[in-house]
Amino acid sequence: MSNEVEAVKIAAIVLSLMVAIIGHEIMHGWVAYRFGDPTAKAAGRLSANPIVHVDPVGTIFVPLLLYVSGAPFLFGWAKPVPVNIHTVIGNGGFKAAVAVALAGVTWNFLLAGISALLFPMFEHPHSLLSAFIGLFLMYSVIYNVVLGVFNLWPFPPLDGANALRYLAMEYRWKAVVDLLNRIEPIGMILLIIVIATPLSNWFFLPASWLINLLLG
Repeated sequence: MSNEVEAVKIAAIVLSLMVAIIGHEIMHGWVAYRFGDPTAKAAGRLSANPIVHVDPVGTIFVPLLLYVSGAPFLFGWAKPVPVNIHTVIGNGGFKAAVAVALAGVTWNFLLAGISALLFPMFEHPHSLLSAFIGLFLMYSVIYNVVLGVFNLWPFPPLDGANALRYLAMEYRWKAVVDLLNRIEPIGMILLIIVIATPLSNWFFLPASWLINLLLG
């Protein structure tokens, strides 16, 4: 692979991952703002400026390590956008809290769908620019689907667990709330176990199905 093509590929990977993870966080804050919570806006975190969202470990080190090690896909995260969920609930109830929790994955799946629709137009590039756009769209599908599916896992503090918690509060499913409260202190441990073992193959299976569906 020529240096130019490799540079185009790396640029497409970096940009698609940044748009996926930073947009994910901004959407949490934007939906919270729509429900009357100004916390993210006051902190300057509704900005599209990537610098205010970069987490040195999650946005730079982890993706770089995965890329250098030849991992099958990249992964990362941005600094969480601050949200006062009590304000959100006070203004819109528990369903508003569910909307805030799912705002990030909604962004990811929406972006994956749009990218998949545009990808066939650039599948056979005739220039470096069209190659960059095609690669950006392809990686946007992959990374947004992976991030969307991952964040829906029901392990605190992931978005899926938060959405499930607020939904359970809305419908008074006390057993579900109690279960999530019990596993919350070990949520990250459970997450690491899943990621670091063959269990990840099962948990990421929906992502593989969706990527294959969107990219043909």
